[in-house]
Amino acid sequence: MPRKYLFLIVISLGVIALDQWSKYTVVGELTTRFDGVGSTGERLGAMYGEPPPLGMDGRHYRSKRSVELLEGYLRLRYEENPGAAWGLFRNLPQNMRGPLFHVVSLGAVVLIGYYFSKLSGTNPAERWALWGLCLVLGGALGNYIDRLARGFVVDFIQAHWKDQAYWPSFNVADMAICVGVGMLILDAFVRKEKRE
Repeated sequence: MPRKYLFLIVISLGVIALDQWSKYTVVGELTTRFDGVGSTGERLGAMYGEPPPLGMDGRHYRSKRSVELLEGYLRLRYEENPGAAWGLFRNLPQNMRGPLFHVVSLGAVVLIGYYFSKLSGTNPAERWALWGLCLVLGGALGNYIDRLARGFVVDFIQAHWKDQAYWPSFNVADMAICVGVGMLILDAFVRKEKRE
């Protein structure tokens, strides 16, 4: 196996593991989903099994608290996102939303794999693309796991301006995707300049 594919696997699995661990921790600490559930296996079953029906607050898991990280600017708060990035398509019916996200997610994996296969893996100028594609793949798969397991993505990082203006809630997978896309944009400029 070429070294670049080993790099892709390690970085992508690292992002997925960090993303799923953070979501598991948030569900355990900020919701009532694991209340009365004993073992780790039972908790994983509750996390990745069929979610309970929607509650009065429009969530499957009832939130019990939030954590202020930076007073007036940043908090951890449990949210459920049945839509795409920033809640796009969240109002589509589930019978349309589910297949759409499956096609988009699988299409993204194929596109990332194709583009990654075109990289030599030995050219130092490709480092931004190598890292960027690994991060985007890991983030996309992290959120896809949520969609397969529950039909919604767990978000928990909320940036706000003194509770007056809010950035849509996000998670570790979203951060990996954004950083990865930024690296791919940087790669486009760096390698373009070197070709000229």
